Amino acid sequence: MTYAFLRSAGLAALIAATGAQAADMRRPMPYTVNAPLNVFSWAGPYLGANIGYQWGQVTNDPTRPSGIMGGVQGGYNWQSGALVFGGEADIQLTGAEDVFAPWKFTNPWFGTARVRIGYAMNNVLFYGTAGLAFGTLRAETFGLTESHTSAGWTVGLGAEYGITQNWSAKAEYLYVDLSNRDFSITGASNGYEYNVLRLGVNYHF
Repeated sequence: MTYAFLRSAGLAALIAATGAQAADMRRPMPYTVNAPLNVFSWAGPYLGANIGYQWGQVTNDPTRPSGIMGGVQGGYNWQSGALVFGGEADIQLTGAEDVFAPWKFTNPWFGTARVRIGYAMNNVLFYGTAGLAFGTLRAETFGLTESHTSAGWTVGLGAEYGITQNWSAKAEYLYVDLSNRDFSITGASNGYEYNVLRLGVNYHF
């Protein structure tokens, strides 16, 4: 009788343990954040705005137009590990101007279309950029005005900081060279070579 009692008790304990284990399996497991989900991603499209300052010199003329500038930019990034690469285009309105003797030169607007290649350390991106530049150089003298729009090239460096996954802030330097055009009122071939230093923000989609 003692053996039968012990056998029954053991069987009951086994059934209880099995039931408890099954109940534990039915409980939802606690959620654990996977570490890679916390890594900032630079991939995808973005749009933003910027403001800065430009200064430079008109070729074949002593004028040195400078002034505040600002505009908008947009682009797309691809990312492979720490390598980030993509393209960006921007359009700028500028107040750059200068007067020397009877001539006044201004650069009312310019734009660029560039490739960007950089190295990301999580939410900090350092990059180089180069590509096409285009814009208008305007000359004025004795009430006469002449404008030429020309293409050129640009190269620069920048750094971008991811504030959140959707928002980033950047600082950027560009050197821009707009090619020479023949101006009738100056009797010379004039272009515009200048530096750009600007700050901006981007929204990443």
